[in-house]
Amino acid sequence: MAPQKRKCAPAGVALLCTIALAACGGPTVLEGSASRSDEGSQQGPISDLPVNAATAGPSRDAQPLDWAIAGRWRSADEKTRDGARNPRATLSFFGVEPSDTVIELWPGGGWYTSILAPYLATGDGRLVAAHFDPDAYQSEPRARIEARIAEFAARYERRPDLFGTVQMGAFSGRSGQLVARESADVVLTFRNLHNWMAGGYADKAFADAFAALKPGGILGVVEHRLPSSSTQDPLAMTGYVHEDYVKAAAERAGFAFVASSEINANPRDNADHPFGVWTLPPNSRTQDRDGQQPEEFDPAVFVTIGESDRMTLKFQKPLANGTVPLLEDLGTDGGADAP
Repeated sequence: MAPQKRKCAPAGVALLCTIALAACGGPTVLEGSASRSDEGSQQGPISDLPVNAATAGPSRDAQPLDWAIAGRWRSADEKTRDGARNPRATLSFFGVEPSDTVIELWPGGGWYTSILAPYLATGDGRLVAAHFDPDAYQSEPRARIEARIAEFAARYERRPDLFGTVQMGAFSGRSGQLVARESADVVLTFRNLHNWMAGGYADKAFADAFAALKPGGILGVVEHRLPSSSTQDPLAMTGYVHEDYVKAAAERAGFAFVASSEINANPRDNADHPFGVWTLPPNSRTQDRDGQQPEEFDPAVFVTIGESDRMTLKFQKPLANGTVPLLEDLGTDGGADAP
């Protein structure tokens, strides 16, 4: 059943003009220092092919999501990760439609952005990329992330016919509202919550998303999953998070839990690795920050495991009367497990 979201004309968006990108390769440190993510790769140059170039593949008009995923502007490295990240199934589970206003929190190098932007452009939707907030940093880290965000913006500005208008925003522990209140249809975050826990502003992320969404809007969360039998580190320094932690944080902000999916599950991953989730691909770390490696460490073992086991959770902002449309459609009180 197609998700039911309240649809109305997009409100005006008030955005910060400067934003920042994540550096790659390890756990986030507390806000005020250089932050890191697990993005793992950067995008290549945009193809100069016209949007309607005759190519074998999905139709832009009839199959816009498949067309965006197959896009020739996406690098080979990006497409290699499709099998682990499952973009079609994930975005379909969250119910993202081409006409939506979507906020992507901390898009990193833009792996999902390169799919979302052209997909939304096919239906006059709008993408807001809410990056690291440069105002949360000083000196060299600030200059570095400002330079990287400029590169990110330039990538999409060069091809408005292909990507539409990708609007830029910022999120941090001290940032203002993401967009005009109740103007977004969907807020998405991919493997970022552990960073916000480490920075001490995870609850703010959920509260900001709630404020940004229209009543009936969707929050979609993909995160590295910590087994329920393991103890949750409040700072999530291994990169793994309990599902119950995510659900509780979302519910504190006012969201209703709608459904979970095993789209991005990996049963080979037990979340117990020498260097946390960064031991696994795509980072494949082999040493700690002091250059030390455990005895009998075998990198091939972790390559065999593959990318992390990930939860995929969908939440909805209730309507003004307190009802949750998706739960009514599902005929359940929440917790549905979708394929």
